[in-house]
This record gives sequence, C-alpha cells and structure tokens, in this order.
Amino acid sequence: MTEPNRPGRILVIDDDRALCELLEEDLRRRGHQVLTALQVDSARELLHAEEVDLVLTDLNMPGTSGIDFCAELHGNRPDLPVVIMTAFGSLETAIAALRAGAYDFVIKPVDLDLLNIALGRALQHRALQEKVRLLKDQVRRQQPEDELLGESAALQQVKQQITRIADLETSVLISGESGTGKELVARALHRQSQRHEGPFVAINCAALPENLLESELFGHVRGAFTDAREARKGLFVEASGGTLLLDEIAEMPLSLQPKLLRVLQDHRVRPLGGSSEIDCDVRVIAASHRDLDDAVGQGRFRSDLYYRLNVIQLELPPLRERGNDILLLALNFIQQLSRKFGKSVTGLAQPAAACLLGYHWPGNVRELRNVIERALALSYHDLITVEDLPEQLRQPGSEKPLPASLVDPGTILPLEEMERRYIRQVLDQLDGNRTLAARLLGVDRKTLYRKLKEE
Repeated sequence: MTEPNRPGRILVIDDDRALCELLEEDLRRRGHQVLTALQVDSARELLHAEEVDLVLTDLNMPGTSGIDFCAELHGNRPDLPVVIMTAFGSLETAIAALRAGAYDFVIKPVDLDLLNIALGRALQHRALQEKVRLLKDQVRRQQPEDELLGESAALQQVKQQITRIADLETSVLISGESGTGKELVARALHRQSQRHEGPFVAINCAALPENLLESELFGHVRGAFTDAREARKGLFVEASGGTLLLDEIAEMPLSLQPKLLRVLQDHRVRPLGGSSEIDCDVRVIAASHRDLDDAVGQGRFRSDLYYRLNVIQLELPPLRERGNDILLLALNFIQQLSRKFGKSVTGLAQPAAACLLGYHWPGNVRELRNVIERALALSYHDLITVEDLPEQLRQPGSEKPLPASLVDPGTILPLEEMERRYIRQVLDQLDGNRTLAARLLGVDRKTLYRKLKEE
C-alpha cells in the first residue's frame, strides 16, 4: 500500500485523449503507475479488475459526470481518494465536488506542479487511512486492557527486556516520564514471572503522608498510634508470594528509607509498634519519573537503597518517540471507552489521526487516554474529528489540506495560499532543506524559490 510521500497507482479519467496522454507521461515521470480511461464505463471496468490508490477524473464528461462518479465511488469505496479536474473554478463547483466526496479539485488548464501537490496530499491521506485500518485490526487482536500495547521498536525493546528478566528475583527500577505506563510494565513483569499466581500489590509513595505510608507498608500493631484500633499486616506481608510495586519511590521520606532497606536485605518486616518481625517473601519493583541519581546527589535518597533497588533498570520511552503506537493506543482507547459509555464511535477521521501523530504528548499515554475520553464525550459522529480534539492539538503549524475547510465557504483559501502552506509544511518536515524539498515536490529550485518569495 502507498506510503506517505511515495508514488502511487493512479487512474486518470478524461474524454480528452491528448490530455490523458499528457497526464500519463508526466505522472509516470514522477514515478507513479498510471491507468487511463476515456469514459466512466471503462473506468468502472478497470476499478473492478485493478487495485488503485487514487482516481483523477474530469468533471464534465459524456454520460456520467465526474461529480456523479465521485459520489458513486465515495459510496462504494470510501477509502479511495478522488481528485476532480474542472475548467469551472467557481465556489459552487468546489463545494459540489467536496460534497460528492472528492478529496480535492484542480483547475483546468492543469498546472502539473500544482496537480502533483494535490495528488501527493491525496496519496498521504490514503496511506494514513490504510495505516489506521491496520492498527484497528491489531487492536481487535489485543489481549487484556492492562496489556502493553504497541508495535514500535522502542516498545518492542522494553517487551524483550521484560521477557528476559521476568523470572529473576532481583529488584527492578522502572524509570520514565509520568504517564508512560510504568505500572503496566510492573504488572507485565509480575504476570510473566514465577510469582504470577501470587498477589500484585501497588502503592504510590507520594500519595500518603509519612506516618500513614509507614503503617501502610510495614503494618502496625493495635494501639501503635491513636487510630490503630486493630492490627494491620501491611503491604509487604500482603504481597508475600507475589510482587510489590513502590511507585514514585523518589518521594519516599528519607526517614523511612533505612527501614525499607532493611526489609529488602532481610526479607523480614517489623510492624509499627511491634516487638517482633514477620517473614515476607516479596519481589520489589520500584518506579519513578524523577532521576534517582540526582536525588542521591542532592541527599534526598540514600545511595545504598538506590543500589539495592536499581539492580536492573527499565527505561520507558515517551509516547512522542513511539510513532504509530499513538494511533494504536488511541484506537484501543476508543474501543474501551465506547463500550464503557455506550457510544458508537468506531475510529478516527484522517485529519484527527494526523493531529494525534503531530502532537508532542507531554503527558504521554495518560494524556492520550484523557484526550480520547473527552473526544468521545463531544463526538456526534462515528469517527472522532478534529473538532472533537482539544485546542492544543489543533494549533496551527501543521496546516491541514484545503478540502476540509472548503466545506465552509467562509474559510476558503485561494489555491496559491494553499500551495504556499503546503510548501512551508514540507520545508518544516525537512528542516529547511530547500533542495530536497524541491525534489520531493517535483519542481526545480528556482521555481520553489520564486514561490517562497511570493509569500
């Protein structure tokens, strides 16, 4: 299937044989595979027998018009983008083409460079649609909701590390930004270990004040403090035979760290106020979004405890470095939350998917889930659209193709402005390399410089 910015297989439909031949020659020169038809009936036969990535059709032809054929294709093949050529560059013509399902339109006489830009966007759209479809198929095959979800190289490396160390009894330190899924990794380690039939217990060390945290971890005897009306075993004992996750370990008060170190060394715990120790057979996994090396250097974390916890370290990649995992996770959240809220949303519209891929995700997977939950609450459609996303995901800087805005006559942009925006977007993606941009856009450098000077 066509990848973004790559050549595609294009069907050209026009009753003007000379124009068909001109377009075929130019498109082949740019690396595309081209099929041609002089009438709609012939095009139908070709589409029945051949697979194409894009249809480029004239507006006015004998019999079925380009707009009617576009509407027919949109009903039968909504995944197939259609670009319409028209000699009538009016607002009414543009809106009619878009309402019929056209991805874009170009004005005759055709400027081959502008046509190349339009076709490039349409092929990118097609490729992203296919990518979303494949990811939806992967989501359907996924395991439990707490399974680590993703196909990126960065996450695959984490999964391989989990498989290698799951059966070890050594302590593990999981590091990574907030929201990257550290608890999911801890659960995966537990699930794949020999302790999987034992309990998995998690506590956030930053969520409780010092006195309550000590009692929660180590337990207490009756009367140990004012509200201790009954004895409590503590999480180390409750997790015996299984795994204990100490999340946000960097926030553990310095006064409690020696007691934690002793438990890790001796595998015995003394409840608060108690006079005897209790055996606890537990594997400890610690997690933190802070740099524990810095905490040790600043005297906020004991170095001996750090080395005891950091026998093996797993570093989780931020979501922005996981590429298409963003879409895979988004589609998984859509399925989960649609069932939960009784919504009929099934996926992402292509421009919304592009917004998700272009965002930097400072809150990582947790932020992505919140964005999808908000979008589901606001959505009136079967697909989440750009309008359902929060404002920070819709900021300018990666302008979307013109057709999405043409539906609203008040937001129509001239073709020249659309071209300038696309050139700026390509340059941004190529770090300002104008030579490479000109080659990818199919124009010479002088033409590119001229178009940039016209801004």
